[in-house]
Amino acid sequence: MTFDKIDIQILNVLQEKGRTKRNEIAEKVGLSLPSLSERLKKLEENGVILGYSAKLNRKFFGYDIMAFITVVMASSKDYSSFSSHANKTPEILECYSVLGEGSHIMKAIVQNTSALESLLSKIQSWPGVSRTITSFVLSPIKETTIIQIK
Repeated sequence: MTFDKIDIQILNVLQEKGRTKRNEIAEKVGLSLPSLSERLKKLEENGVILGYSAKLNRKFFGYDIMAFITVVMASSKDYSSFSSHANKTPEILECYSVLGEGSHIMKAIVQNTSALESLLSKIQSWPGVSRTITSFVLSPIKETTIIQIK
């Protein structure tokens, strides 16, 4: 799919503020509301826009600890099972298959160290998991979902 200047402007507006009203976007990019709606529909249908969501402050809900958990698997035969477990575990916000040290990296949030210990115990019991390496997040330096597009 190719993107013209207007598509890129629309996407940049939405990345900065996903709640921007359609009429405001249309005005910013110089389109009528029906034309903008048609472009948004096309961008959504083609999978360019994956969805709209609100970013919540985890601390308001008691999630005081964020950690990155590197998982070392014994073999790839348990990959499907591992993926299923990761997808069903609500404390795991993100999970990636990686090259390098370990086979997967997960971003998790928990309420306290006891909850982290429980989560790690659960992960270590999954078939094929040999060990985990955990890094605590002290403070975020940069968190964004904005992709630079031109």
